[in-house]
Parts: sequence; C-alpha cells; structure tokens
Amino acid sequence: MNLVSKFAALAAVSMLALNATSAVAADNITEFRIGILGGENASDRLRAYECLEEKTADLLGVPVKLFAPADYNGVIEGLLGGNLDLAWLGASSYAKVHLTDPEAVDPVLVKVNVDGGYGYYSIGFARVDSEINSLDDMKGKVFGFGDPNSTSGYLIPSIAIPQEGYSMKPGEYFGDVVFTGGHEQTIIAVANGDIDAGVTWADGLGEWEDGYNSGALRKASDAGLVDMTEMRQIWQSPVIPEGPIVLAKNLPEDVKLKMTGLIASMNSIDPDCAYNIAAGETKGFMPITHEAYENIIAARKAKNAN
Repeated sequence: MNLVSKFAALAAVSMLALNATSAVAADNITEFRIGILGGENASDRLRAYECLEEKTADLLGVPVKLFAPADYNGVIEGLLGGNLDLAWLGASSYAKVHLTDPEAVDPVLVKVNVDGGYGYYSIGFARVDSEINSLDDMKGKVFGFGDPNSTSGYLIPSIAIPQEGYSMKPGEYFGDVVFTGGHEQTIIAVANGDIDAGVTWADGLGEWEDGYNSGALRKASDAGLVDMTEMRQIWQSPVIPEGPIVLAKNLPEDVKLKMTGLIASMNSIDPDCAYNIAAGETKGFMPITHEAYENIIAARKAKNAN
C-alpha cells in the first residue's frame, strides 16, 4: 500500500470512529497523555492543542491530559519514563528517544507541507536595521541557538554552519554563541536586539513577510510577537525531515490506530485545529516510519561522540 492509500485508509478509520454514536473507553487505558514540545510559552501551546484534547477524549472515551514542559527534554523524558502517550517530536528529539530506548515509541505520522513534501529548514535571521545580510556579517556578534534537543534550533545548524567555515566555538568567529531556550525565545531575542541573529524553523514556502506557510516564524507572526518586515533571512540549512508524531509503543493497538487516524484526518474534520497543531498551513499528516530518520539519528550520535 502506498503512502496515499495509507493516508486515505487512516482517515477513513478515524471518520468511522468519530461518527460513532457513543465513545467507548479503549482497552486497557484509563487516560491519555499528550506532550507538547517547548519552543513557545506554555499557555499558547496548551491553547493550540485544546481541540486535539477534546477530540481525543471523545474518540477514546477516557480523560485526556496535556503536558507542556518548559523545554524539549521534559517531553523526551516523559516518553522515556512512560508518562506520555503521544507527542509531536522534532527529528533530533526523536533521535534522542530512539538512541536511549528503541522500544519507547513508534513514529506514525509526519506533517505534509502545502507542496506535498515533508522537509523543512533551519532559518538564520537578523533584524533588518542590524545591517547583517549573511553570516559573513556576524564576525564578533552574538548568535543564538534554541534548545539543545532541537533539530533546526541546534543540531543541524551546529553541524552545517561550521562546514561552511564559521566556527561555532564562542569567540572564534562569533563573539558569543548562546542558547535562548526555544524557538519563540530566539525570535523574541533577535526582535528585541538581545542577540544579533539566531536560528529557528520554517517550511520555506510562501512569503517571508508571513513567516512562511508554517513554522515558528509563522506562529510568532500570527501571534503578533514579531513584524516579519523588520526581519531578514541570513542563512538556510539543507532540507531537514520534519519530525514525527510518535505514540508510546506499549499502547493498545486499537488506541494507536484511532489516534493515528484522528490526526491523519484532522485537515478534513477540523481545518482550524489542524492549523493550530501543525503551526500553520499544511496538507495535513501522512504515515512515516523510523527509516526516514536514520540520517538524523546518525548525526545526533556523531555529535554526542564529539
């Protein structure tokens, strides 16, 4: 069965479940716990996922709890400790979970961009009035990463930028290299002039002035946290595979099927909810497997060995 057929099958399963006259509690679970990665303030993250919380409760017939830890590691540890059932991870965060415990989670879905692909980019950016047009203008200036477990906010740029000839060791090229704590924090830090430039994630599609079609810049622009006309892109990574939605491996199979189907069909049943949880405009979610992340896992393993 190809990806399109799998997607259609999952959507059909979800629609049948959602159209049932009454919710019946799934076998062997008494609640369902959803983790939300860091990158923006907790209240905004929880608000974006309220629609998924409600739909999950209706579908599974059990209470649903949302968890929005301060950093990526909170969700990673929640999955590893058996305290979370579902999360949308970045590729690097998935790599950390897999390298720590290959039996913890299964990747099931990935966000699909409006062009049908599932790649995205680490985007370097600075203020327009800083007169920084590229990394060549960053000598002696402060560069910001997001979270150490972020793919686009740390792993990929920390490898790709040195390969282009710019050392990431503080003081060697950049005046300093700092962690801000997450994507939203990086965007605000650059906007406020607290750091000279930083990296975040975007699909690279659509208009810069909108924050592209989806990603952290789009969410920040939608929320009024940043005026994109005051920002300039100064760097872009090679394409990165979008991170997976994962489910705890020990969940009952009927729960896995229902939740996968629910999210796969979200664009059809509730476009606004899909927009919220996908951080912008997308075609929805399609099936994905572990094999899509083997290169990221290898990169993370190599980075940890250095």
